Amino acid sequence: MKVKVYGADLSAWVAAACLARSGNQVVIEGPDAVQTQPLEEIPAIRDEPGLLDQIEQQISSGRLIRSNDTSEQHSSDIHWLTFQPNERPAAEALVSKLSKTIPHNLLIINQCNFGVGFTDQLQNTLNDENNQAVVYIPDNLQQGKALQGFSQPKRIILGTDSDWALTMTRSLIRPYLENIEHLQVMTAREAEFTKFAVTGMLAIRLGYINELANLADEMNVDIDVIRDGMGADPRIGRHYLSPGCGFGGQNFSDYIARFSDIFEKRGKNSLLKTVISENEVQKELLFRKLWKHYQCNLNGKTVTLWGASFKPGTASIDNAPSLKLIEALLAQNVTVKIHDPEALDNIRSLFGDHPQLHICDNAYQAASLSDALLLVTEWPQYWSPDYDQLLSLMKTPLILDGRNIFDREALELYGFTYIGIGR
Repeated sequence: MKVKVYGADLSAWVAAACLARSGNQVVIEGPDAVQTQPLEEIPAIRDEPGLLDQIEQQISSGRLIRSNDTSEQHSSDIHWLTFQPNERPAAEALVSKLSKTIPHNLLIINQCNFGVGFTDQLQNTLNDENNQAVVYIPDNLQQGKALQGFSQPKRIILGTDSDWALTMTRSLIRPYLENIEHLQVMTAREAEFTKFAVTGMLAIRLGYINELANLADEMNVDIDVIRDGMGADPRIGRHYLSPGCGFGGQNFSDYIARFSDIFEKRGKNSLLKTVISENEVQKELLFRKLWKHYQCNLNGKTVTLWGASFKPGTASIDNAPSLKLIEALLAQNVTVKIHDPEALDNIRSLFGDHPQLHICDNAYQAASLSDALLLVTEWPQYWSPDYDQLLSLMKTPLILDGRNIFDREALELYGFTYIGIGR
């Protein structure tokens, strides 16, 4: 099939790469500034594991074209929309244009986060009898696993009332249905609501376990024991039940904020509003624990951060807890030494050449002469470090574990002072 993808974010590039890999002829169209930019300089591509290689392979094969690489008009069977939340007018204008230039058999896939009912609004501008249809497919990509999430999904929701559109869409996504566990067809409005509802539920679980962990700190209870007890209940399970120093990520945060806005516009109170505000407070938790440990005086201290990305597997620092932490430490005249396997370039770009911020390519180099080590992102390589080497390098053997990945008893046997989340 011939597919045209509109957008410049991670969803657009992943869709373009995966659809081209499946044999489709794909054109990706976005802002000129993005389309002329070298691929390796585009954050959405650079920060996602494997995506740059996949895009380069598909461009080399000729199945993927960046729109201003060719002057020829591309006639597409399917138009895939991945506009950003602030680009709604552009999406509406595009659909209006397509409805006039392709009067029959126009299939539009909407993967934009514009709220519940937007797909219906687009559909109302089209001619159903001429097979002009919009199908909503929720964007379920997880940064760090985006290629796998698109090409090997466990669940897919298709939002449409059109039998013709459903047949065409199923044909397009057929290569990705081999390991599917749930394929659900519902109205576009229901599909949009479902996407918001799922994201909101995950956020509430994260917020609740963090709330429990903070209470456990005050009541001398180990949250890990509590979490095991909760997770053993089949009504609850362990998914998204790990306490920590806050969650981040642009897409996840955007969906939560937009769903909260839906409640607010209808005059209803929402748990999500509390979750959002409390998560910002949670991002400061490690700083508050460190502040308390050093009796409200961090001036002149050296502090190490292991992890800067908002989660393992990505270089993205969008809404990452590390950012608030770095800013708070620098404001207290702390020398901050930071290591991350992927995100250091993004930290450099954001903070520039700050004299108190030292970017370290080696995790142990970052810990040298440090008054505290703060584990912020649970990258696999941090889970089982050389504790003897770490102990010999640090000025003060203090570890604040923002993800509860270390064994407290073992660390204390080595001679470390350990501070976790609810432990």
